Amino acid sequence: MSALTLATLSREAPRLMAIGRFFADVFAGIREAREIEQRYEMLSRLSDAALARRGLAREDIPRAAVTGKIGN
Repeated sequence: MSALTLATLSREAPRLMAIGRFFADVFAGIREAREIEQRYEMLSRLSDAALARRGLAREDIPRAAVTGKIGN
């Protein structure tokens, strides 16, 4: 009986690993999206002068938030 269980588990292991990778990727994507949102919010609160000191203009905020390159 235990040999049968081990054989079943060994066949299911790749499938379970794939499901685990899928959820890990989903959570990594959520974490990245939240970081982008935080950068966007932080940059959008800055004045035009403060953005200019960072080498950014208001229209650069979306790109800077996504790339993480938020100036000096």
